[in-house]
Amino acid sequence: MAKPRLQQKYQAETREKLRETFSFDNVMRIPRMSKIVINMGLGEARDDSKRIDKAKKELALITGQRPVSTKARKAVSSFRLRQGMPIGCKVTLRRDRMWEFLDRLITVAIPRIRDFRGLKTNSFDGHGNYSMGLSEQIVFPEIPIDNVEFAQGMDITMVTTAKTDEEAFELLKEIGMPFRRN
Repeated sequence: MAKPRLQQKYQAETREKLRETFSFDNVMRIPRMSKIVINMGLGEARDDSKRIDKAKKELALITGQRPVSTKARKAVSSFRLRQGMPIGCKVTLRRDRMWEFLDRLITVAIPRIRDFRGLKTNSFDGHGNYSMGLSEQIVFPEIPIDNVEFAQGMDITMVTTAKTDEEAFELLKEIGMPFRRN
């Protein structure tokens, strides 16, 4: 089986550029992608259980992997939420699926975002991980627009082995993430 296109680009070009930029003497110190976590929070699902099933089907179509339901950790009476109620779903992608998803995100989904002006550069967490949010699932071509009953957003977190935000920023920029120009 062939390696994903973005992974080949990382191994052929990006690693060497990062090594020169940060002058790493050890190849294991060069930052790389570790995993991507996609999370859909469904607060409205406490009233409608079919909503979770629909969101899980759509997330499975987008990622190619079966999502896991996330449950409430504790009860919050003001939100009419009990401990253990399903409130969302998530998927953790690694290896080839991670690279394939990242490639589709960069080349297909992000350009389909309405009024897109670039991704924020201040969404790093201080440990080399980047998080972004999408307001609608229909930016992915796998989702047929005719069958969408409700617009559902998602959070996407890219976990890297970078020690600093600067290293992670350079890694993602070299891979092809369209960040805003400051």
